[in-house]
Amino acid sequence: MRPVAGVICCTRTVGVEPAQAVMNRYVASAMQYADAAALLVPSMPELMKASEVAARLDGLMLTGSPSNLDPARYGEAVPDAAGPFDAARDAMTADLIRAMLDLGRPVFGVCRGFQEINVAFGGTLRRDMAAADELIPHHAPDEVDFNGMFDHEHRVDLAPGGVLATAFSAQAATVNSVHYQGVDRLGEGLAVEARAPDGVVEAVSATVNGAPVLAVQWHPEWKTERNPQSQAFFQLFGRALRSQPLVPLIPANVGMSGL
Repeated sequence: MRPVAGVICCTRTVGVEPAQAVMNRYVASAMQYADAAALLVPSMPELMKASEVAARLDGLMLTGSPSNLDPARYGEAVPDAAGPFDAARDAMTADLIRAMLDLGRPVFGVCRGFQEINVAFGGTLRRDMAAADELIPHHAPDEVDFNGMFDHEHRVDLAPGGVLATAFSAQAATVNSVHYQGVDRLGEGLAVEARAPDGVVEAVSATVNGAPVLAVQWHPEWKTERNPQSQAFFQLFGRALRSQPLVPLIPANVGMSGL
């Protein structure tokens, strides 16, 4: 039996009704390159506790999303913060991250999932990644089409000896960049796996209760079949789902003080 990966859903509107949804590309990449079965986890915390589902999963994938984390989740009151927001997903993922790591199960994240992990470990986010003068543009101009948005790329430098540098057999990578929010204060116990040329953290790792945590700000699920490094990210997820060591092992059990 293949391991089972939980993939978080977002609250989306289909027609005029709310729906639980996740783009096929996340699920397909996880199933194909991690060689895993998958179950979609609804963001409906009013009807289901994270602890009820965590024990049934071998690992968790937190996907990207058009929605942003509510700044209240990291202690900032921002009345004019840009949405859209998904309060149900905010609540569900916060509980799921804790529940999975309490059980020693791996948690991987992409884009919004990367940000959720940073916040779960006590970090904060900044919300000006596309326009701040001191930063490179982290999002394509608003006028580009959908495919053009994912064509927006920049270099990241990989931490020497880190999990991604070893898995990619490289010191740097070119990644797509599709985010308005990003790391401000790094979460406690998270190791930096990659940085953009402006110093912005683009990937993190940790080990909690023996479980690997690995997350990237970019989108490895986008055209994964064309990018061996993206395939390697999901292959790492497959190893984690099977309780196989990542090479090298993510250093030091950091505990959960930030959670």
